[in-house]
Amino acid sequence: MTWLETLRTGLEAVRAHRLRSALTMLGIVIGVSSVILTVGLGQGAQDQVSAQISALGSNLLVVSPGSTTSTTGVRGGFGSSTTLTLSDADAIADKSVAPEVAQVAPTTTGSVSLIDGTTNWTTSLVGTTPAWLQVRSRSLASGRFFTQAEVDSGAHVVVLGSDTASQLTRGDPVGQTVTADGATLTVIGVLKPSGSASTSTTSEDDNAVLPISTEKAITGATGNSVSSIYVEGKSQATLGAAYAEITTLLQNLHSVTANNADFTLTSQDSLLETANSTNKTLTVLLGGVAAISLLVGGIGVMNIMLVSVTERIREIGLRKALGATPRVIRRQFLVEASVLGLLGGLFGVLLGILGAQVLPPLINQPVSVSLLATLGAIATSLALGIGFGVYPASRAARLTPIDALRSE
Repeated sequence: MTWLETLRTGLEAVRAHRLRSALTMLGIVIGVSSVILTVGLGQGAQDQVSAQISALGSNLLVVSPGSTTSTTGVRGGFGSSTTLTLSDADAIADKSVAPEVAQVAPTTTGSVSLIDGTTNWTTSLVGTTPAWLQVRSRSLASGRFFTQAEVDSGAHVVVLGSDTASQLTRGDPVGQTVTADGATLTVIGVLKPSGSASTSTTSEDDNAVLPISTEKAITGATGNSVSSIYVEGKSQATLGAAYAEITTLLQNLHSVTANNADFTLTSQDSLLETANSTNKTLTVLLGGVAAISLLVGGIGVMNIMLVSVTERIREIGLRKALGATPRVIRRQFLVEASVLGLLGGLFGVLLGILGAQVLPPLINQPVSVSLLATLGAIATSLALGIGFGVYPASRAARLTPIDALRSE
């Protein structure tokens, strides 16, 4: 019997028992689709995090203040202290001290309710310098950004994020005025969308950017402390050198060591690595649960193939009596099991792709269909069909013709 004839016979056997074959494949279908969706959710989460981190800027380092400790010994989280100042930012920007640093943007943040006529919107207030636009890799949709002269004079000007602008005004708000805590600000520009995926609580496009001196005046902040310092390295290749330069500089300025540092310095790579590490752990955990469905599906294939061998003992005996070798009998049942596994895998892939199209709007989470995971799922389902079909096929091959023909 040729391979083509064996394949035709296997397909006929599967088609002859459609309902039983469909129920047998169901476990593999569910397992494959679960694996595709699980990996897709994990990959989608990683892509979302990568987009959000990339939206921060290119070759970016972020300096954050350390934590505070109250008189009762309660320690605040990172960023709760006020250990960073404008003087630190100026020192980092000094090319003779940190030659691998391209631009520096000290930043203060707060929350404010902006009012435009009868419309109001609570947004994040960001006080910074003109370098912020380049350091954060942002661009303008309309208008202009503020200048260093406007920072020095504390000019009442503001650049709105795209989400903030759409919530406050209709059309282009450039030239209009908004009120923040009683201070009237002239809108001089609107930022283009960052391209970062928004969540229910945060958005890189929901902010109002203004000179740092103006922000301090509006919020009533005193002193030279800043919330964070954004630093752009000259290139990705020298980002490590910039990291070392900034660390050494701030340790010297603050008279601290690595063990008691009152600041933290993070890079995009470290943020991305931490976030993706968590996502990968969850993906592996959920993928393991989904793989159990595949295992159950494989056991179902073996069970049905054993039933098929029992039902077809006389057929097997007749084939052997007509000259079929154990090898041919074994190959026939392995092909039938492989067909069940492969068809289950293909239907599982289709269900997984359909789920990847339907789920994102429902769960507000992207699902990325991985070609590697899809091919792997199909290969695994085929391997399960073959693997769990070996024992039934071997059992059929061991039957002697006389015993098979005598069976009822």
